Amino acid sequence: MSPSSTGDSPRSATAAAARPFPVPSSHTFNPEVPPPSLTSVTNGTHPLKSPSATLKVQRTQSFSRDGILGAAQKARNMSQSSDPRAGSETANGLNKTPSDEGSNPLKRRNTDIGVDYPRRRATIACEVCRSRKSRCDGTKPKCKLCTELGAECLYREPGIKLDAGDKLILERLNRIENLLQMNMVAGQSGGGMQMNHESPSMSNGSGLNDNMIGVAGTTNFTSIIPSGGLGTWHNPTNISTMPKIHTNAALHLLQWPLIRDLVSRPYDPQILLQLEMAREPLHSLTKTPCVDLSNTTAYIEAYFDRVNVWYACVNPYTWRSHYRTALSNGFREGAESCIVLLVLALGQASLRGSISRIVPGEDPPGLQYFTAAWALLPGMMTSNNVLAAQCHLLASAYLFYLVRPLEAWNLLCTTSTKLQLLLMSPNRVPPNQRELTERIYWNALLFESDLLAELDLPHSGVVQFEENVGLPGGFEGEESEAIGRDDLWYFLAEIALRRLLNRVSQLIYSKDSMASTTSLEPVVAELDFQLTQWYESLPIPLQFPFTRTALPDPVQTVLRLRFFACRTIIYRPYILAVLDNEQAILDPAVRDSCHKCLEASIRQLEHINAHHAGHMPYLWQGALSIVSQALLVMGATMSPSLCSILLNLCGSRETIDQIINDVVMEVERYAILAPSLSLAAEIIKEAEVRRRAFLSG
Repeated sequence: MSPSSTGDSPRSATAAAARPFPVPSSHTFNPEVPPPSLTSVTNGTHPLKSPSATLKVQRTQSFSRDGILGAAQKARNMSQSSDPRAGSETANGLNKTPSDEGSNPLKRRNTDIGVDYPRRRATIACEVCRSRKSRCDGTKPKCKLCTELGAECLYREPGIKLDAGDKLILERLNRIENLLQMNMVAGQSGGGMQMNHESPSMSNGSGLNDNMIGVAGTTNFTSIIPSGGLGTWHNPTNISTMPKIHTNAALHLLQWPLIRDLVSRPYDPQILLQLEMAREPLHSLTKTPCVDLSNTTAYIEAYFDRVNVWYACVNPYTWRSHYRTALSNGFREGAESCIVLLVLALGQASLRGSISRIVPGEDPPGLQYFTAAWALLPGMMTSNNVLAAQCHLLASAYLFYLVRPLEAWNLLCTTSTKLQLLLMSPNRVPPNQRELTERIYWNALLFESDLLAELDLPHSGVVQFEENVGLPGGFEGEESEAIGRDDLWYFLAEIALRRLLNRVSQLIYSKDSMASTTSLEPVVAELDFQLTQWYESLPIPLQFPFTRTALPDPVQTVLRLRFFACRTIIYRPYILAVLDNEQAILDPAVRDSCHKCLEASIRQLEHINAHHAGHMPYLWQGALSIVSQALLVMGATMSPSLCSILLNLCGSRETIDQIINDVVMEVERYAILAPSLSLAAEIIKEAEVRRRAFLSG
C-alpha cells in the first residue's frame, strides 16, 4: 500500500530528476530525508491552491512551513509594496531631493547669470505627466503640474526584475485570465436559450437566464461567468472550494432528458439530506461501554498499516506517550484516552473489510471502542485545543466507516470550529502541534467538500483559513522510533485532486450562469489538462496503470477511481447536450468529449469490487458516484449516437448490461447501511427495469 524504494536516495539529483517525487527508501518515515514539496506556478498563495494543482519536487526545499510555499509565494510578494508616504528616503529614490551631483554636466547652466540647473526628470512620472509627455518632478503625494492643474496625481508602481520562476507564474496566470475572458466573450456572443428541462435550482433568481441571447439549437450549461461579466463578482470566490449551490450531485441526473424517464416519479435532489436527518441515532452509544484491551497491539498495527494512510492524522512518534497517558487514566478521561480508543476502533474495523459485507444485525467491528470514546467526547466538546479537534476528526472518521454521513458532518463542524479558533491567531497553536493542526485541517476540508458535493449542507467556514495553512510535512515526536508508518503520499495527492474536483464544480456546475458547449470548451480543456498534470506528477509508486485490470494496491485503486470520477464530471455536460438534441453529436468536438466521458464512466464501473478498497472513508461517497455513473450509462444506451460509442468501448450490449447489473447488485448490498443509500438502490433498480423495457419495445 505504501510507496517502496525505487532507486537512489531522494537527495540524489539523478533520482530526483527521474521521478516527480523522491521516494523514501523504506516504509518508515525518515526524518533525515526531507519529504517532497508540492509546488505550483499558477498562484501566489499555495502550491495546491493553483488551478493546475500539480505535485512536483522542489529539490532545494524541505516541508517546512516557510518552504512549502516555494516559488509561488513570490507572486504574492510582488504585490506588496511599501507605503510611499513612509518618509523621504525610499527604495526607488523618488522622494530624494535632486542634487547637482546627479545632473548631467553637459546641461549645467551658468548660475552667475541667474539661471538654475534644470530639474532632473523623475525616475517614474505620474500618469498626467505621461499623458502630456511633460517632465514630472516626482513630488509625492502630488507633483507640481498636477498641483497646478488640480488633477489627481497617480504613480505607477516601480518595475520589478523578474526571474524565470516569476515569469512562469505570470505566464500561467495570463493563461487562466485568457480562458476566463474567452468564456466571457463566448457567453456574451452566443449564450443560448434556457433548456426546458432545467430545474428551478439552476436559476440564481436574479433574472440571469432571461438576459441570455437565444441561439437556435444551442444547449446551455452552468458556466463560470455571470451575465454581467467579471466585474459583477461582488464576493470573489476561491474556485478551489465547493460552491454553495451546484448541480453536480448524483440525483440531479434524474432531471436530464431520457434519464428522467427511467423513474416513475420526480425526486427532489434534497431528499437524501432529508432521509439522513430523519435517521435514528446509534442506540448503542447510550450503553455503558465494555472495552476489551487484550488485543490492542494488533488493532494499533492495523491502524497504522491500513487506516492512517487515508487520514495521516495520528503521529506515530508520540503514540507511545499517548498510550501511556491513556493507560494511566484507565482510558476514562483526557484527550489521549479518547484518541487511543478511536485508533483501536478504526484499527479493528480495518481488519474486517467493507462494512457492507458484515452480517446484518451484528455489531460493527470497533464499536465497543468507539462507544467508550463517545463517552469522553463531551469533555472534548468544551476544550479548544488541537487534541480535542483530533478527537472529533477521528470520531467522524469512524462514523464515515459506519456510513453515517450526517453524524460525521456534525463532528466535522465541531472540528472546524476548534480549528478556526486556533488559526485566528498563529501563537495559539504550540510549535510542536502545528504539523498535527495542518493535517487535521486538510482532513476536515477534504471530507466537508466530499459531503457538500452530494448534500446541501451549511458550509462550516473552515475554508477561509486555507491560505494560511501549510501543507503536511513530516511528523516529529518524543520517540526516536515510530510505532508505525507516516505515509503522506496518498494524503497529498488527495488534497490536490479534491481541490480540482471543487474547481470542476465551481467552473461547470455552479449556479451563476449558463454557457453553450462552444464557450464551455476551453474551460473543459483546461480542467482536463490539470487532471492530466495531476496524474503525471504523482510519485511513481502511486502512478496507477491505465490497464483495464483490477489493481492489487488499494491506494492506486482508489486514486484511479477518483481520477475517472473527476474525468467523467468534467465531460458530462456534453452527454446532456446529446440527450437533449441528438444532432449535437454531429459536432466532432462534442462526439470526442462524449467518448471521453463514457469511457471514464465505464472504467469506474467495470470492476465494481474495486470500490471496497476505499471502504474506510469513501463507501458512501463512492456509492453515490457509481449510481450517478450508472444513470449516465443507462441514459446513453437510450440514445442511438451515444449507444454506438458505448458499444465501441464495451464490445457488446451484453457487456454493458452486465456492468449495469453489477452496479445494481452492489448498491443493493449498501441499502441496509443508510436510508440515503436505500433510496439510491431503489432508484437504480427501477431505472434498470424501465431501461430494459424501453430498449425492448
